[in-house]
Amino acid sequence: MCSLAGWQRTRSTKVKMIVYKSEAEIAIMKESGRRVGRILAELKEMVKPGIETKELDRYAEKRTLEFGATPAFKGYNGYPASLCVSINEEIVHGIPSNRRLQSGDLVSLDFGVIYGGFYGDAAVTVPVGQVSEEARKLMEIAEKSFYCGLEQVKEGHHLSDISAAIQEEVERSGFSVIRDFVGHGIGRELHEGPQIPNFGLPGHGPRLKKGMTLAIEPMIAAGHWETAVLSNNWTAVTRDGSLAAHFEHSVALTEAGAEILTADDEEWRPQ
Repeated sequence: MCSLAGWQRTRSTKVKMIVYKSEAEIAIMKESGRRVGRILAELKEMVKPGIETKELDRYAEKRTLEFGATPAFKGYNGYPASLCVSINEEIVHGIPSNRRLQSGDLVSLDFGVIYGGFYGDAAVTVPVGQVSEEARKLMEIAEKSFYCGLEQVKEGHHLSDISAAIQEEVERSGFSVIRDFVGHGIGRELHEGPQIPNFGLPGHGPRLKKGMTLAIEPMIAAGHWETAVLSNNWTAVTRDGSLAAHFEHSVALTEAGAEILTADDEEWRPQ
């Protein structure tokens, strides 16, 4: 779940500090992240024409509890569900409902849990049935730009090196980067410092250090980057109605380098 930037930061204006994690804390975050990764993988398999988005939400919450975790989003600042389901022009924070997915839709699933006192947070965009070539490319570039940003997660690099790498890949592909929503630090809080924009010049912001844990999440649009928020006060959409895509992992900077904490490990079993 992204945090709000600029004029849309309506719930909190306090700048949050960066909290560095020990190896033991990162190990717990990996357990939290594995639960996120596994449940998101199962949700992806459920995305088919005709399914109601609230059915995806019910499944995500049920599996979270089965894994001994707590839904991270439900009740967070009043958010009413465990899963964010954003369709087509919806960028983030789509609220599950009776709406049924249709072939050709592009659907972003944003999901998080709390386990052992630590948050895990990730998102993926998936096609429903056959989608347009533009939709497929947008989805692929959202994921690719994340990995471009991940390559910059190295000790001594600047935070904005991540942002610049994401922006470069997205705009080279003919798309735009959403500017009103950002990635964030993550740990014992869902949104810790620092905020991580998906655009900007390299060489700025804090230096990256071992122990940082970050939720890196490109949000991109096929058209212009300007956004609007629907009357439910949660769901953000592209102002021009163009398609949007979202991809996210929680990552840690360790002695060995950047590690994705929310990847699905098929051999993993919950403790």
